[in-house]
Amino acid sequence: MDLEHKGLVLEGGGLRGVFTSGVLRFFMDKGVFFPYVIGVSMGACNAANYVSRQPERNRIVNIRYVNDSRYISHFRLFFQGELFGMKFIFDTIPRSLVPFDFKTFMENEVKCIATVTDCETGKPLYYEKNELGEDYLKVLQASCSLPFIAKPVHYKGRILMDGGLSDSVPIRKSIDDGNTKNVLVLTRPKGYRKKQPLFMQFALKLYPRYKGLCEALTSRHTRYNETMEFIDQLEKRGEVFVIRPRVALNVGRTERKKDKLYAAYDQGYSDACACYAALDAYLNSNL
Repeated sequence: MDLEHKGLVLEGGGLRGVFTSGVLRFFMDKGVFFPYVIGVSMGACNAANYVSRQPERNRIVNIRYVNDSRYISHFRLFFQGELFGMKFIFDTIPRSLVPFDFKTFMENEVKCIATVTDCETGKPLYYEKNELGEDYLKVLQASCSLPFIAKPVHYKGRILMDGGLSDSVPIRKSIDDGNTKNVLVLTRPKGYRKKQPLFMQFALKLYPRYKGLCEALTSRHTRYNETMEFIDQLEKRGEVFVIRPRVALNVGRTERKKDKLYAAYDQGYSDACACYAALDAYLNSNL
């Protein structure tokens, strides 16, 4: 399978991202490794474990600890402003409990990019692993930091939050970087569109300093829906290959029921398996 100039684009979606974990486990089982991977939020975390060649790590981290208060805690959200224990997730787990293979990750020649949002401008920023070293975990944390349930991340003079606010599915970035064929893993079924948010007055009160962030929140649904239309057009012309849930995932963004998470993971694996022949044909075609 020739993968030169081919990109893998991974959507986020909180714990719906275990679907993507299942897809990537199938890819690793089949020896399918792209030279370029870009992810957003949970998609960026999935990308990192794919590039570090740790096939089970996504499943272990995001399901084993989901009922651990160090991982998710409404008490912490109320008193500290964080639903997810970011230090636990992006420091304790990768450095001691479920070690992240930094050596393999950094030595791998794959170009791996995490997408974040600049709170001051509201625009996306793209950080490549070779620019960051172990700071990549800090950027992953920023890419996963959702407004209202997480705190902004300060990194080298910038204030960063969830990449999905400004570029939920960075297909245009992958194309701009020279990839002539792209495989997208989405976490919503075909036809899904976002609705206008109802909480903007609260956002303006909570983030009065970050006008760019508030603008990104306000217009996120419009950008997301435009991107979905763009992807649908590319897919219709055979210019991208999309793997998405064949049926809607029975998993919320902050899902804590392990049986539902395991089912979503298995669905990702089986959906990838079901379309593997078509994927292989797409990647090896001359179109």
